[in-house]
Amino acid sequence: MHILALSPFHGGSHQSFLTGWMAHSRHEFTVESLPAYKWKWRMRHSAITLATRANDRLREQPFDVLFCTDMLNLAEFLGLASPRLREIPAVVYFHENQLTYPVRNADERDLHFAFTNLTSALAADHVWFNSGFHRDQFLAALPDWLQRMPDYQPIEAVEAIRGKSAVMPPGIDSFPARTPSRPQPLHIVWASRWEHDKGPEDFFSAIERLDQQGLEFRLSVVGESFSQVPDCFPAAQKQFRDRILNWGFLPSQDDYRQLLLNADVIVSTAKHEFFGIAIAEAVAAGCYPVVPDRLAYPEVLPGSDDFFYDGTVEGLAFTLKTLIGRVDHLWGCDPGRGRKLVERYTWSRTAKRMDEALPKRG
Repeated sequence: MHILALSPFHGGSHQSFLTGWMAHSRHEFTVESLPAYKWKWRMRHSAITLATRANDRLREQPFDVLFCTDMLNLAEFLGLASPRLREIPAVVYFHENQLTYPVRNADERDLHFAFTNLTSALAADHVWFNSGFHRDQFLAALPDWLQRMPDYQPIEAVEAIRGKSAVMPPGIDSFPARTPSRPQPLHIVWASRWEHDKGPEDFFSAIERLDQQGLEFRLSVVGESFSQVPDCFPAAQKQFRDRILNWGFLPSQDDYRQLLLNADVIVSTAKHEFFGIAIAEAVAAGCYPVVPDRLAYPEVLPGSDDFFYDGTVEGLAFTLKTLIGRVDHLWGCDPGRGRKLVERYTWSRTAKRMDEALPKRG
């Protein structure tokens, strides 16, 4: 089949997802994308911009499936697209949603974008979520929100969306097996967007407790940052400068992969996570995960209670202190346990599943 893939915010996990699927898919893709810039503006205008481009593409190539992300207003796109594009089945992939995505203040949430997610899901033939947690949270939040509307509340939309929903986890790359290394201080990695919803304040508070106890460890804090960086980052860089091995956005994917292969522990303090691909990748590289017992993590890392802490600063500090004490045998008698756990997310498996789940043109 030939897939027309529309990626209105083509950066970060959105870009990595589509690039990985294309590299491992048996199908052909034509991609129309826009840079990852000003996400609100992208959700407003991308239907117009991408409909124009897609209509032009039709002169060169027919398509069997339309694939887009939650950043596109699919209903608007279909209204502007050629009738030939409206005839093919459409799949929308929810990396996130704007109804349950956390905001620092309730007044910050713009429900117009949540309504875009709703109408896109209704307009699609198939709705894919990156985790069951994400699907269930979104569908559970819809009824309360819809009932707040003054009249003509489309409550039936919830079951309509549920009936065409599926969970399609994103893929991760494979990593080579680790070679034995000499004993050294525990190398702790925090790899997330440098924003408040990832809980960096909690992470640095826990690290401060370890530091005050004089425990031996090394620190890498990496991830994408934007124009406004939370104050805790420059403060932590100064406070823990003697322990830091890596700081900031790494220049290449190879550098990031090498960091994961050299690190011991990957930590999440996220207040929001619809899947947790950075954690899954790190575990595939051999890092021991330390994650809060919430969000999508119990689904992504099932059956291993020792990976989870209680979500508090105290709980995280206690868990990390325990791991510092057993740095030479983090995985116990089964060093490959983590890699086996996330093997189901490797692209060779997830791409095949998505390929087979694509709707056939009627």
